Amino acid sequence: MLSIPVDVALQEAENLHHWSLDDAEQLQVVGITEEMIAELPVRAGACREAQSIWNKDYRSQQEAQKEWAIQSPQAYDLRNDLLQSLRFAYRRNEALLSRVSAITDGSGHADMIQDLNDIAVLENPAPLTAIGFDLTQLDLAATRADELADLLAEANGDKADYNESKLIRDKAYTYLKELVDEIREAGKYVFRKNKNRLKGYSSQYRRKHRQSDVENIN
Repeated sequence: MLSIPVDVALQEAENLHHWSLDDAEQLQVVGITEEMIAELPVRAGACREAQSIWNKDYRSQQEAQKEWAIQSPQAYDLRNDLLQSLRFAYRRNEALLSRVSAITDGSGHADMIQDLNDIAVLENPAPLTAIGFDLTQLDLAATRADELADLLAEANGDKADYNESKLIRDKAYTYLKELVDEIREAGKYVFRKNKNRLKGYSSQYRRKHRQSDVENIN
């Protein structure tokens, strides 16, 4: 079945509200009350608000993805440079080298972030100081690990606010659609022999696309 964009569905719900008001008396016979009709713009308004909030969070995700594309190569370079320094500083200490090797296991963005954090908590500064290594780089690794973890979550849409806003939007849309479908079904039955009134109880968006499909076939 053709999926209707949310903004179109919202406008069609508003249109249905005004259309069915004129048929309130006939619809009452089949169980569609005036209160149900009046509920349409209320549910549409709630869904519109939820859609706006989700759109904001979705745009934030897209912005995070762009920022991740900029920052992640720099983070990989930092990780790799730090590992080279660690290997050189610990080259005569098998125990420390094995810890560095363990850090390098795995792959992927999440693993890179974990690598930076693991590097930051290594507690053997003396060999690093001996080769002129800037120990503040370890603090930088810790800071970048925290920042990148948040950025990656935003880019992947894993942040709680993103998931929650989408869930609320979906629930609001479903709540609206249930009422729209109920009133439309009733209207199609009541006015099954009245084409002038019947047309207001179907989706204009779907009608247009069905007509377009037929024309394309022909």
